[in-house]
Amino acid sequence: MVMLRLLYVAISLFLLAPGAQADATVALPLFNLAKDRSVDWVGESVAEGIIEALHGQGLVTLDRIDRAEAFQRLSLRSNVNLSRASIVKIADELDASHAVFGSFAVAKEGAAKATLRVSVRVLDLRRLSQSAEFFEQGLLEDLAAHQSRIAWKVLNAIVAMPEVTESGFLERQPNVRVDAMENYIRGLLAKDEAVRHRFFAQATRLDPNFSQPCFQLGLYYWEKEDYQHAAQWFQKVARTDPHYMQALYYSGICRHYVAEYAPAETAFAAVAAAVPLNEVFCNLGASQLRQGKLADAITNFEKALDGDPADPDYHFNLAYALWHAKRFDEAADRFRAVLERIPDDRDATTLLGYCLKREAPRAGDPKQEGLERVKEEYQETVFRQLKSMLEKK
Repeated sequence: MVMLRLLYVAISLFLLAPGAQADATVALPLFNLAKDRSVDWVGESVAEGIIEALHGQGLVTLDRIDRAEAFQRLSLRSNVNLSRASIVKIADELDASHAVFGSFAVAKEGAAKATLRVSVRVLDLRRLSQSAEFFEQGLLEDLAAHQSRIAWKVLNAIVAMPEVTESGFLERQPNVRVDAMENYIRGLLAKDEAVRHRFFAQATRLDPNFSQPCFQLGLYYWEKEDYQHAAQWFQKVARTDPHYMQALYYSGICRHYVAEYAPAETAFAAVAAAVPLNEVFCNLGASQLRQGKLADAITNFEKALDGDPADPDYHFNLAYALWHAKRFDEAADRFRAVLERIPDDRDATTLLGYCLKREAPRAGDPKQEGLERVKEEYQETVFRQLKSMLEKK
């Protein structure tokens, strides 16, 4: 817990320090040089592939949602050939250190298979420099391989000496059917949720080993609070997928919500070992508490609270576990801390009263059971940014 407290203090100092920021990369949709607008999705696919590959190597990346918001704030269209000034504005809006941009062209003559030519550059906003132009060309049906090789070149332009070898990097990248990739990207771009679901489902049917649409289908059912189906899709996300930890975290929440506490604990424990976020420790403790593992639950609730003493939910969960352990005075102190932050918190008020009367929980009382608070946010990107900042120092 001492280390967590030190990390919390260090993070606070870095956030307050002038100019403190992490290196982050944004990849912009590649501009379609051909007149055929039906292949615009290829430019989105290459950008998405680069970001996911870099994220998988531990780099701080900005996703397409962040990028879309920046485009909207700057009143820019994503399907136009952006000027250098616009690229700099987008990167500045997102506080990105690197921007990946470029163009592509798809050609087809007669009965021959469609061919693809991709060109990208990396703009380093910190050093105000630009990389050489990186090319890939070949059959469109080999798009996954082209994306992987371009991503490797981009990685080398950003990281002087990558920890992974080229062969090791390429082995981690999925070799996905091009029609499955097209359906996945069209799903990401679709605004209607039913259309998104149809595209993602089709992508998984075309290539059952394609992990990314499984994650998106998990999110689809998650948003509908269909936790059984959401968990099933999240569990299909591959370990090599950049979204694996997030999928595992969400699957843990789903399992907790459907009263499968042991699998939930297993999921949260695995995430906590790799991404020690406060919310992960909080949810790990919640699943342990439901199984009667009071000592373990208290330890993890203390870790969550140590990481963010301002969060009333962390105070509440620790108080709730201490009350179950009949440590009434300590529990009362934590419930008071909740009420200092949320004066009208009814559960905290009621449970504080039990503590003051030294009344233990009554087994089977629905008004006293299941009051632990589960966190649904997942701040892995923030964790990576802070880690990157600390490593730079």
